[in-house]
Amino acid sequence: MSYHNISASLSDTDIEEINTALQTIEQKLPFLINLSPKERHDLYKMGDKSLAFVNNSLNAAQTNSGILPANFNTEEFERDYQLALRLSELLIRLQQLSEKVDDTLIAVGSEAMKSSLTVYDYVKMASKTTPGLKSVAEQLKERFKGVKTKGNGGSSQDESSPESDE
Repeated sequence: MSYHNISASLSDTDIEEINTALQTIEQKLPFLINLSPKERHDLYKMGDKSLAFVNNSLNAAQTNSGILPANFNTEEFERDYQLALRLSELLIRLQQLSEKVDDTLIAVGSEAMKSSLTVYDYVKMASKTTPGLKSVAEQLKERFKGVKTKGNGGSSQDESSPESDE
């Protein structure tokens, strides 16, 4: 779907309902954890390439339980595998939603910046002839103090520019 100007809003009620839905999701997943960077690095990863290996290993464990140590818990292995499959499905949906929210935020943020730059340009021009606008122009100008553009030899500029807020 191509991008077009976004004209939408979220009411306080919408935000409340979305937050409630997110809380419900979190409540349905009480076992979720946070790993440290070291833990993430040290753990085995089960990606797409490993999926068949894990599935075949589970089948082997279920059909040949006699070769495994007595303390090997095949039921727990199956639970882990099934949970990994289900979480993978959820993660795909959540990543798609997150990407849509992020893309929409970038687009509406850009629209707001573009409108702000238009207002700034008009305020700058009008401040030369309209009493009381000089302070507004100076306030808006603050956004661009210290911003450098590629084409001006690295000198600071105070003109409108679509540069990011990095």
